[in-house]
Order: sequence, then C-alpha cells, then structure tokens
Amino acid sequence: MSLISQLQTDLVAAMKAKDELKLGVVRMIKTSLTKYKADNMKDADDAAEQQILNSLVKQRKDSIEMFRNAGREELAVKEEKEMAILETYLPKPATEEDITAAIAAAIQENPDATIKQMGVVMKAAQSKLVGKRVDGKALSEKVRAHLS
Repeated sequence: MSLISQLQTDLVAAMKAKDELKLGVVRMIKTSLTKYKADNMKDADDAAEQQILNSLVKQRKDSIEMFRNAGREELAVKEEKEMAILETYLPKPATEEDITAAIAAAIQENPDATIKQMGVVMKAAQSKLVGKRVDGKALSEKVRAHLS
C-alpha cells in the first residue's frame, strides 16, 4: 500500500476514533507531501517520502530537546508522542549487525580506501542499507573508525 493511501486510511480511522494526536500527525504528513508535490511538480517517490518523514522526525527531536532545556516537559512529551506516530511510517531501523556488515562489505569492495576516500565507502555502505533507516552521522563515525 502506498504511503498516501495508508495516510488516507489512517486519517479516516483517527477521525472515527476521535484521536486528535494521530489526526494531527497524519494531516501534517499529508501537508508535507502535498507541499513537495507543489514545489517539484511531481509526486514524491519512496526516497522523497522517506526523506520528508525523516525531516519531520528530526524536527520533533530538535523540539523535544529545546522544550526540555526550557523546562516545558508537557510539550516535550507531546512531541515524543508525535515522533512515535511518525516513526510508524518509516522503515525499520538498521541493526548494529546490519551496519557493521554493510561497512565491512563496502571496505571489501574498496580495499585501498583511506580516510580521504571515506565518501566512496559511505556511499557503498549506504547502498547496502537501502530500505532501512540509518542515522547518517552514526554511520559516518563508524566508517571513520574503520578507516582510521
């Protein structure tokens, strides 16, 4: 089922259940996808949809941190609940074993890679992790550690 049809189904279910939180999150996602379509004059493909969802999750993480620093725990909790709903639409996160195996395979493909060719290894590792959610910064740190 495509993301947009899944969102429409969830929107109707949230309305019937009077789940204001989920309804708001689903509407937020639909709005982001509609904005993408208007800006780019085409529907979002799977990669673009995932990028949009990742962006929304990152916004929630930043908001949680800011609310906690400001002593607004109730708003931080609300953002955490929204983030949990957003994450249900993202692919499963890659496990440590998946990441380690992808890095090992990428290094095996580029055995002469040094820290200067880190980008080549990163690209190869990311291609092995397609369809799984990976934190780019954490992956970068692990690749750097393997190449050092």
